[in-house]
Amino acid sequence: MRKHILAIDQGTTSTRAMVFDENCNIVSVSQQEFTQYFPDSGWVEHDPEELWQTTLDTCKDALAKAGLDASEIASIGITNQRETTLVWDRETGKAIYNAIVWQDRRTSDYCNQLKKEGLEEDVTARTGLLLDPYFSGTKLAWMLDNVEGARDKAEAGRLCFGTVDTFLIWRLSGGKRFVTDATNASRTLMYNIHEGCWDPELLRMLDVPGSMLPEVLDSAADFAITDAEHLGAELPINGVAGDQQAAVVGQACFKPGMLKSTYGTGCFALLNTGESAVASKNRLLTTIAYRLNGKTTYALEGSIFVAGSAVQWLRDGLGIIEEANETQGLAEGADLTQAVYLVPAFTGMGAPYWNADARGALFGMTRNTGPAELARATLQSVGYQTRDLLECMQSDWGSTGDTVLRVDGGMTASDWTMQFLADILDAPVDCPVIPETTVLGAAWLAGQHVGLYPGMEEFSQSWACEKRFQPAMDEAARGRLYAGWQDAVRKTLN
Repeated sequence: MRKHILAIDQGTTSTRAMVFDENCNIVSVSQQEFTQYFPDSGWVEHDPEELWQTTLDTCKDALAKAGLDASEIASIGITNQRETTLVWDRETGKAIYNAIVWQDRRTSDYCNQLKKEGLEEDVTARTGLLLDPYFSGTKLAWMLDNVEGARDKAEAGRLCFGTVDTFLIWRLSGGKRFVTDATNASRTLMYNIHEGCWDPELLRMLDVPGSMLPEVLDSAADFAITDAEHLGAELPINGVAGDQQAAVVGQACFKPGMLKSTYGTGCFALLNTGESAVASKNRLLTTIAYRLNGKTTYALEGSIFVAGSAVQWLRDGLGIIEEANETQGLAEGADLTQAVYLVPAFTGMGAPYWNADARGALFGMTRNTGPAELARATLQSVGYQTRDLLECMQSDWGSTGDTVLRVDGGMTASDWTMQFLADILDAPVDCPVIPETTVLGAAWLAGQHVGLYPGMEEFSQSWACEKRFQPAMDEAARGRLYAGWQDAVRKTLN
């Protein structure tokens, strides 16, 4: 029996491939960063060919590091940056334009126009989403209207739309399979999460031909068989989920009321609400957490656009650090008498504000403000934004406040950040033994589908906490700091 799973994590700034053994342990890892393109203010793009090539390269490298031949892999799982939009020609397989990244804000005016027409309430009722440039639908509409010849080709049935998972599956299968999973479909602004289908009314609103859209499958399903020429053997793809939903699975947040938050480029908190698609009163998103065996599990989601990318800004934009891990030492040495706040609205503000036009701002600087204070404000901004989300979730869900937050992502390596998170939330923060929960989720979806991995209950029991951060800040300090954050946000939005 084949006893290994190959998991692909195609993210916003890098592509990773990991090999897992029969006990869900990581055997090997390969990672490659790729180019970020910023052709205009607020625009963010990726080269589709670079996404494809880094996927192939990391998969081959991970297999080589594991000492495995492709024929020894039982299945492939894929997790991906969500909402990032690609359109390609069915005949050539070539993209008609760069991938428009989830962070891209070029369709702000279009979203505002649709809101003025009074359409947002109906869109939210059908999709659980808001009319924001974040989602795929308006990006797709922009391509059809702005890429020469795209509209005519789309009407003729020659073009395919997909999120990154769909594009990779198409390429890996040699164009034989045009599919996605329910979690990725739920982020497009075109999928009715209650009826489980592409919504004709939304397609009419966005003027998108239905022929462009992929078939939607469960998160664990028979997605495709890869062409042997790509990895050296024909391999089944059996698990697919958008990165944040894959982290819900990897964190074993299978019971209603369980909460996870991922700290990568952005920060995304998801609260499992079970079979109930809870409508938010606080401008959170209602989304699909996963769909298994035809049964949909829903979640409330809060989306923060900038978390780890603010640390990248300290490194690449300001040049005050060379490595991300330097921020912890700086934060520890910051002048505590300075109340410096960074509102990192570099690409607008997500939940619960949803202001696409807001831009980043720094408040409270003095002549003595330096790299240490900026680093501290950057790390603290992640905690403040998470509290914004948690308070909204508790209001929508009716939580008693005894929440435990399971966290993952690159920023969890900073003990200082995680302790501040626990302090400002006044809630325990749990870091798992296996921090790569997004990739683990994709691996488990694929592995359990082919019978290599255990079912949900046994997998849940295997989840283990490596480190718990308990709140240690007094209530007065917590309230004072958070009030300062709320004031900074108000000034930014104004």
